[in-house]
Amino acid sequence: MDSKLFARIGAGAFVAVALTLSLVQLREERVEPLPEIITVLEPDGDPLPAILRACSDMGELALSSPDCREAWAENRRRFLGVSGENAKPPTDEGE
Repeated sequence: MDSKLFARIGAGAFVAVALTLSLVQLREERVEPLPEIITVLEPDGDPLPAILRACSDMGELALSSPDCREAWAENRRRFLGVSGENAKPPTDEGE
C-alpha cells in the first residue's frame, strides 16, 4: 500500500473523531452560570477607610499631607493593636 493512502485514512479518522466529539459536546446540557456576587461596602461611621482611599488617590502628594500622615499613623496603631502612651512613635530628641 501507498503511504499517501495511510495519510488520507489517518486524516479522515481524525476529522471523524473531531466531529463526533463536537457533537457530543453540543448535546450536553448547559449549566447555568452562578449568579454574580456583588459586594457593597456599607459605611460603619468610621472615616478612616475613606481618608486612606483619598490619600491613595493623591499619589505622591499624600506624602506631604498632614491628614494622610495622621491617617496612616492611626491605621498602623489599629493594625498593631497599640494604644495609650505606646501609640506615639519614639523621637530622636534624646540622643
